[in-house]
Amino acid sequence: MDIKGGIEKIPGGMMIVPLLLGACLNTFAPDTGKFFGSFTNGMITGTLPILSVWFFCMGASISLKAAPLVLRKSGVLVSVKVLTAAAVALIAAHFIPQGSIDSGFFAGLSVLAIMASMNDTNGGLYMALMQQFGTQEEAAAFCLMSLESGPFMTMCTLGLTGLAAFPWQSLVGALLPFLIGFTLGNLDKNLRVFFSQGVNVMVPFFAFALGNGLNFTVIAHTGLLGILLGLTVMVVTGSLLTLADILLAKGNGTAGVAAGSTAGAAVTVPAVIASLAPQYVPIAPSATALIATSVVVTALLTPFATAWWATHFGVHSKSYQLRAAAVVAAEPTERAG
Repeated sequence: MDIKGGIEKIPGGMMIVPLLLGACLNTFAPDTGKFFGSFTNGMITGTLPILSVWFFCMGASISLKAAPLVLRKSGVLVSVKVLTAAAVALIAAHFIPQGSIDSGFFAGLSVLAIMASMNDTNGGLYMALMQQFGTQEEAAAFCLMSLESGPFMTMCTLGLTGLAAFPWQSLVGALLPFLIGFTLGNLDKNLRVFFSQGVNVMVPFFAFALGNGLNFTVIAHTGLLGILLGLTVMVVTGSLLTLADILLAKGNGTAGVAAGSTAGAAVTVPAVIASLAPQYVPIAPSATALIATSVVVTALLTPFATAWWATHFGVHSKSYQLRAAAVVAAEPTERAG
């Protein structure tokens, strides 16, 4: 019985399926954790402890030894992604002054949901697409994209834009597990290999715990809006990332299209932010549901968008192949001269 294979057929399945199971449990049996207590309650309600271990393992998986080309490519993509999220959040804050819309089609939409969905790139999806449609150097740009995982970038952006204030201890505390893992992983490659195994293993556990903060009423109310949010993420961040890839990173734009997605880790952001900034507590459930939908939408559509762009403008386009053939044909003549 291939349960794992069935789950992985769903985009982001290892996160989405446990999240929905957690929402089922919270909707139909909300007191399960309290009833059983002990380890069962810890698994159901232990979002932050589970996430802290996941952030540690994520940090350990990143190698500092990256070529300058890789750092340039990933640096451009990460910077533009974060700056775009900040700019859109500032604009949205003028139209959503109370932090969240309470009624109408856009009920549940918040600055937090917008920023978190745009701030994080689905690094695994990006790397897979670049291995198929890009170059090895572009695929390796995944290394810095992992820095976007978790709440730290969103906390910094919220603070810099004046949309929230966090004490320095909270900012350091959000980053410390990641930094400790990063340090150990780069001091000892065996530790990097060992802890890297925990990155994927921890995903269904924190997703299930996050799901226990949701119910199907919230998910049903935000489903269509979440689809619209996912499309907006692709259009807004994907367009700017494509331009940045061409103009700043000297690429052909394919990496920019592939980076215009929402990471599964973004689903964790509202819960963490709410634990540090009480004004976001009422917003967190709807923001989580919106972001989860955006994760699925971008995971489904980004590969098609990337394939289309690569066929017409990337390494798989006719114009690119003709230029490459011209360079190869000119090499023997240059050597003879």
